[in-house]
Amino acid sequence: MTIIVKYIIAGTLISNLTSNLLMSYYWYMDSDMINRIDFVLDRVIESESGLSIAQIGLVKRIRYSEKKNKLLVFTKAFSQTHGCCTLLALTQQSQILNHLEEEFKKEFPEHLIELVNVI
Repeated sequence: MTIIVKYIIAGTLISNLTSNLLMSYYWYMDSDMINRIDFVLDRVIESESGLSIAQIGLVKRIRYSEKKNKLLVFTKAFSQTHGCCTLLALTQQSQILNHLEEEFKKEFPEHLIELVNVI
C-alpha cells in the first residue's frame, strides 16, 4: 500500500510525496480524501477578491485523524489592519471561516470538522 501525502503551505498545494520516512512529520490521507479537500478549497470563494481559499492561502495545513474520525483545518489569520478596518476585516474573516466550515461539513458529513486559527 502506497501512502500519499499532500499538504498545503500558505495556499500552495505541494504534490504527492511517498515515503515512510516522512510519516512522523506529515498527515496521510487517501487520494479520494485529498481530491475532496482540494474541491472544498477551490469552491469556497472570498467575495471581495473573487479568489478561492486555496488561492489566497487562508488554509495553512490540514490534519486528519482516522482514529478520531476528525479533520483539523489550520487557517492563517489575516494580517493586522488599523482602526476601523480591523472590525471589517474580522467580520469578513469570520464569514469566510464559517463558509469554509460549512463546506467541509457538507463534503465530509461523516467526519468531525474543527477549524484552528494559527497566528
